[in-house]
Amino acid sequence: MTDGERMSPGRRTVLGAAGAAVLGTAATGLAGAPASAAQRHGGGPAAYRDLPVPYVIGHRGTAGYRPEHTLGSYQHALDLGAHVIEQDLVPTKDGHLVCRHENDISATTNVSDHPEFASRKTTKTVDGTAITGWFTEDFTLAELKTLRAKERIPGNRQHNTLYDGRWDVPTFEGVLRWAQEQGRRLGRRIWLHSETKHPTYFRGIGLPLEDRVAALLRRYGRHRADSPQFLESFEPSSIQRLAKLVDTPSVVLLSNAGTKPWDFVVSGDPRTVDDLVKPAGLKWIASYAQGIGPTLDLIIPKDASGRLTKPTTLVHDAHAQGLILHPYTMRNENTFLPADFRRGTDPNAYGDAFGAFKTYFATGIDAVFSDNADTALLAAADFRRR
Repeated sequence: MTDGERMSPGRRTVLGAAGAAVLGTAATGLAGAPASAAQRHGGGPAAYRDLPVPYVIGHRGTAGYRPEHTLGSYQHALDLGAHVIEQDLVPTKDGHLVCRHENDISATTNVSDHPEFASRKTTKTVDGTAITGWFTEDFTLAELKTLRAKERIPGNRQHNTLYDGRWDVPTFEGVLRWAQEQGRRLGRRIWLHSETKHPTYFRGIGLPLEDRVAALLRRYGRHRADSPQFLESFEPSSIQRLAKLVDTPSVVLLSNAGTKPWDFVVSGDPRTVDDLVKPAGLKWIASYAQGIGPTLDLIIPKDASGRLTKPTTLVHDAHAQGLILHPYTMRNENTFLPADFRRGTDPNAYGDAFGAFKTYFATGIDAVFSDNADTALLAAADFRRR
């Protein structure tokens, strides 16, 4: 799932402090409301229905402030107050799950600086697209651990390059241990949102994801319906497979209108995202999943100039089927905002993110993925006080 004034460290500190203040109630699942009987297991929401609506999902940790999918990014998201923290999962050659948005690690690690791995640069076709780079499935975990993470989009987020090389590529098990440790430290459960990336592709090369994910969830007690955990995938069949292995709440991610899930392409299923967002498609998803994660454009489409138009009926239709909605992705920079909320001419400066959040929250969504958890938390608190 993916810059007004350049944000200064001072401004970031102020926003972070504000987010932490909001967290005084929000992150414990209270958000100004009395605690429910479900508040157990050391504190915090005991099931996803107890999370304060709208809740904030830290996209790849806090990708607006730290290189994505690093322990530094996850920790910063937690410190800012994100209710839920996301990981994307891909396998290594020896079958370990690691946290990367893609199996191509060219842009998110310093692999190109390692001459010993130069010969592993190759071209592969992943989900129908030819990609040239270095891929996690060609490295053992030990080899991957010699690399260091870096900022994926330095042109937009030059300030994040300060942290290039500071952290390695985390394993999913390492993140589960981190969540366990942070839960003990804070006295509450830490919510995670974990995605199987390219599951059909990996199944085709002998590295299926679902059994590995399920085994780790069972090992760390995150396999139950009331676990502080969401599973997600752009491939419905991956969620169906996971639903047979664990009771963890799951979300089917939905890409742009007119596109088709890759597992549908491979299986010959004629349906597209347009079909899945109709009542019949949503009813089918609700038979095995608890929610959907649509693009924000499926909630409120944009016109040719990039301005928001009229909301669709997707929120109403999904809720009618008992599904929650986790749309993606809110970012503060002008280049990522609808044209209505851009300010000034610098694409990398911050626009009116609060205005955009208010508009999207007004549709009734249950949560949102955000690269800037502190901004999202303040916007969510404003919305609850309306």
